[in-house]
Amino acid sequence: MTRLAGRRILLGITAGIAAYKSAVLARLLKKAGAEVRVVMTEGAQAFITPLTLQALTGEAVRTSLLDPAAEAGMGHIELAKWAEHILIAPATADIMARLAHGHADDLLTTLCLATEARCHYAPAMNQAMWHHPATRANSQRLASLGWHAIGPDSGDQACGDVGSGRMLEPERIVAELEQALDASPDLPGALPVDAPPAHDDTAPAPDPQAAPGTSALLSGLHVAITAGPTREAIDPVRYLSNHSSGRMGFALAEAAVALGARVTLISGPVSLATPVGVERIDVISALDMLAAAERVAPHCDWFIGCAAVADYRLARISDHKLKKQSDHGELTLNLIENPDIIATVAARRSPPWTLGFAAETRELAQYAGDKLRRKGLDMIAANDVTAPGVGFGAEDNALTLYHRSDADPEQLASHVLPTRHKRALAEALLRYAHDRYRARQPR
Repeated sequence: MTRLAGRRILLGITAGIAAYKSAVLARLLKKAGAEVRVVMTEGAQAFITPLTLQALTGEAVRTSLLDPAAEAGMGHIELAKWAEHILIAPATADIMARLAHGHADDLLTTLCLATEARCHYAPAMNQAMWHHPATRANSQRLASLGWHAIGPDSGDQACGDVGSGRMLEPERIVAELEQALDASPDLPGALPVDAPPAHDDTAPAPDPQAAPGTSALLSGLHVAITAGPTREAIDPVRYLSNHSSGRMGFALAEAAVALGARVTLISGPVSLATPVGVERIDVISALDMLAAAERVAPHCDWFIGCAAVADYRLARISDHKLKKQSDHGELTLNLIENPDIIATVAARRSPPWTLGFAAETRELAQYAGDKLRRKGLDMIAANDVTAPGVGFGAEDNALTLYHRSDADPEQLASHVLPTRHKRALAEALLRYAHDRYRARQPR
């Protein structure tokens, strides 16, 4: 059974074309062993009928706050108390705005205010709406209120546009929900009304220019990050790649947004949801990633090369599937070296501040230091991928940071970030990087 087995999940469906996917989502949640009840807004019923969801869940679907039969027993409060998790999918720009500002003008928004459940939402809207400053601010505000965003995805949209804003496919929503529970079993939901947030009288006043729910540490900075593996085609069905999951790069993107930065994430093929507030560019090969990096580099302040870029690619990609040669038992591939993306960015006439990554299996300091000098980087984060419980595919990681010593630029200084969850590690890395960035700025 999955982590969702026995969980009580209230599925909220709002008025987006992606509502048709919610039927599949309800079925998958049931298949995972969850108890599922559905609340639909009035607009959602224009896209999918309550009867469909009732048949899939085996439970009556609630659609109205002013239902005399249900409200005889204060039905919306009963639902709010019943739910362990609230998942709104699709979550339109409108529902995000209303939730962010505490509206309670229909059943779904009312029970979200009345619940202590853990709350999740899967954004679904036109790419221009997703990138609008109001939506970005609402997503940050929702994060500060304890809401967990699942998605959105990028790609073709029903309106004909291409970009971020698509609702994730139901299978990925279920996987992301399980992953969120695994990574943070105490993920907060709505705050109980009798438990106001603690106040620290010694804490500095918030920056009024910072987005809601963020620190202002990286405010005003545009941070570009590469993440995940690249795939180098052999023929139409095969490719060369590596074990990178992209989690460290995505954790950096999420942490950078939370610290107030504008973030562009250039991602190889991974099965991870785009962090809220992040602009994502999807690529496949190293040459694709280089092209995206060269478009972004002139406009960013920091460039973080966290991707596990393939060192080599095929000299010639076969137009047809290569057949097994039974009489030889061997296949020779002619490989050529891929360009070094972060070294290319660092070699620009006016380069951004550059932070590289080095995944090593031995002699960490020697190899990391060599890469930093050879590529002209400002800092490099090195990790031993053979260490147990960290590295590729793991939830945790540990890093040693290397940069030139302030006392003697010919020597390297180091700073150890011990093992912790990748999201916490990402924030610690960015805070240290900010100190180094500030140290090299003219005074």
